[in-house]
Amino acid sequence: MQERTRELNKWLSAQKCQATVEALKRNNFKASYLATGAEAAEYILREAADAQSIGFGGSLSVADLKLTQPLLDAGKELLNHGVAGLTPEQKKTVMRRQQSCDLFLTGTNAVTTGGSLVNIDGVGNRVSAMIYGPEKIIVLAGRNKVVEGDIGEALQRIHNESAPPNARRLDKKTPCAQSGFCCDCDSPERICRVITVIERKPSASDIHVLVVNEDMGL
Repeated sequence: MQERTRELNKWLSAQKCQATVEALKRNNFKASYLATGAEAAEYILREAADAQSIGFGGSLSVADLKLTQPLLDAGKELLNHGVAGLTPEQKKTVMRRQQSCDLFLTGTNAVTTGGSLVNIDGVGNRVSAMIYGPEKIIVLAGRNKVVEGDIGEALQRIHNESAPPNARRLDKKTPCAQSGFCCDCDSPERICRVITVIERKPSASDIHVLVVNEDMGL
């Protein structure tokens, strides 16, 4: 019975993911439905073939695909501001170079079934690179990021389900990192500072959105 339940739940999430892909296409994004993270990794490695510089937006969804070593083996230059040991100035330099890299890899905090990408950022480097700058942008969205509703519901998902664990992951001294609940704080280490809604693909950007029928990231 449990196996049958899993099959039905996977079927249902596949329908939602596929409907989201079709909505993204109507909004002019390049969008693909993929059943597994392994398929997403293969897609990204194919798209990376012609890229020399590859930026990472600090996404757990992307990190879980373990792309670093295959890309290094292929001779790519990786621009990852999350690498341990970077000074603040080195980190800033990497973030700036991400804005004009050949390929930028990132997750998204939420994607609506109407085909919009919704994000909240602390510094703004990730969301700015999602909008314009890199030659190609790949946005990874697991089924847990799909929101059946409007932008407001997407923001609720981010505040309630994404921001608190991300603040804790980043070791931020914020109330939500301790309690697990958003309180719209005034903490100097607050990570919710920039809200972006990409309703349609920006006209000068090449954005590929991969919607995956697995839970990915936060």
